Amino acid sequence: MDLPKVITELVKTQNSFDSIAYAQCFTDTAIVLDEGKTHTGRKEIEQWIDNANKEYKATMEPLEYDEKESILSAKTTGSFPGSPIVLKYHLKFEDGLIQSLKITS
Repeated sequence: MDLPKVITELVKTQNSFDSIAYAQCFTDTAIVLDEGKTHTGRKEIEQWIDNANKEYKATMEPLEYDEKESILSAKTTGSFPGSPIVLKYHLKFEDGLIQSLKITS
C-alpha cells in the first residue's frame, strides 16, 4: 500500500508508543477529534496520545487508503472493549504534515 510519508510515520510512532514523535506528525495548529473530544496543537495532541497509549496500548495495521478522500482504514488492536476494531482516520494535510485528524468507527 502506497501511503503518504507522514501517515507511514504516524503508524510507526503509534505502534512504538512514541507520543513525542507522533505529535511531530502534526502541524503546530493541528486538530484531532476522537471520542467526542477535540485536541488542538501539538502539545495537546502529545498529551492525548500519551494518555491513550498508557490506557489502551493500541497498535494500527493499515488496511486501505483512499487517496482521493484522505481516509486511512486501519485495524486497531489494544486493551479496549471490542478490540480489534477497524477505525477510519480522516486526514487533512498542510505542508506535508497533518492539519486535522478525525477518528471514526
